[in-house]
Amino acid sequence: MFTYIAGFVAILDRMYSGTTFRKQSGGFIGVHQKIDRVARRYLRTIPGVGPGFPEIKDILHFEGNNGPDGIKRKSPSQDEPWHYIDPTRSDDHALAGMILDHQHNLVDALRTGNYYRASFEAAWIAHAIVDGLTPAHHYPLSDKIEELWGKPKEERLSIKEKNYIKGESARDTLGKNWQYWGAKGVFVTHVMFELGVATSIKTTRFRSSTMSLQWLRYADEAGLERVFLDAVEHVYALDMYHTYWQQGWTAKLARQTRVQLIPEIIRVVTYAWYAAYKEAGL
Repeated sequence: MFTYIAGFVAILDRMYSGTTFRKQSGGFIGVHQKIDRVARRYLRTIPGVGPGFPEIKDILHFEGNNGPDGIKRKSPSQDEPWHYIDPTRSDDHALAGMILDHQHNLVDALRTGNYYRASFEAAWIAHAIVDGLTPAHHYPLSDKIEELWGKPKEERLSIKEKNYIKGESARDTLGKNWQYWGAKGVFVTHVMFELGVATSIKTTRFRSSTMSLQWLRYADEAGLERVFLDAVEHVYALDMYHTYWQQGWTAKLARQTRVQLIPEIIRVVTYAWYAAYKEAGL
């Protein structure tokens, strides 16, 4: 039973970044792809930005099946991108460090004219930022995995072990799997929240950029890491995931998503690309 639940949830989860089962993913409901498209459009409006940055079709090539979520679907837990951050811990900078690594690689690829590598790094830095600013990714999932599986997430050594918790008895097995995969389970709640985000913005165009020149000056002075971490704190203060856990998806959450959450995420993704473009001297 849990195999079917896990498969169904995996499909829903991938809808957030477009289905990972085909190359042209995300055309219908992929949140990552929508944000990338809007951010690439915003990037063109910043003074001083001209040619040299990857076009959106090349960036989107590295989403879906070729993106971080495609790796998660096809592999056990070792060496997977882990795009979670705990805003309550001031020392949790692992994801920020990953983002800075992508920024360094993107700058290098732009400077050397490695267009293919630049497209990859632009997609993956955007994916990491979007995940890190998504309220569902602020839940300490790795701690819950260690509690239920009895081992760190990296030690689930097969796809089966990653999706199935073996308890000490049949009752223990059922209880632990239900805590993870069942109604109101940890991962099902995560996925359904992201589905709510995806459906809330399906018809929203996000025409007007929120990147004023004043904000760009602040961002340039602060640097990408501080910009990202400040945005994490801002999103966490909205308390959207806690509200969803208690009340389900509401009209207020849908409005927060359209008016506050997604514009903030788009702004940080756009800035990450702009900062790399600027540092590369293009």
